[in-house]
Amino acid sequence: MLYLWLKALHIIAVICWFAGLFYLPRLFVYHAMAEDEPSRERFKVMERKLYRGIMGPSMIATLVFGLWMLYLNSAWLSQGWLHAKLTLVVLLIGYHHACGSLLKRFARNENRRGHVFYRWFNEVPVLFLIAIVILVVVKPF
Repeated sequence: MLYLWLKALHIIAVICWFAGLFYLPRLFVYHAMAEDEPSRERFKVMERKLYRGIMGPSMIATLVFGLWMLYLNSAWLSQGWLHAKLTLVVLLIGYHHACGSLLKRFARNENRRGHVFYRWFNEVPVLFLIAIVILVVVKPF
């Protein structure tokens, strides 16, 4: 029963984390397009609150519940699909921190990239999501 609660909490945390990973780069698109100071300041506040208030705690909860489930089912450590999934999760954590780095650049008014870059950057978590879900559900190896 504990495992099912952990699984439910893990899925909820993943959904919240991905919501932030999808939305923050979209805010970067609009921020890069903003031409007036009040708009830029508004985006800074929105980005900071999303990153610190939702994305960070959701990422931590995802990792805690995922690792707890792995502790309860350590036999999975011998399966290739889990190794691939964990590799993608580590890369996703890197993407998360890259978002944090970009957020800091925007906060210092040091953004040098245009909205087109951020539109493409915004698609990266979709690729992670597709691959991770397929690995977890299909377990191809």
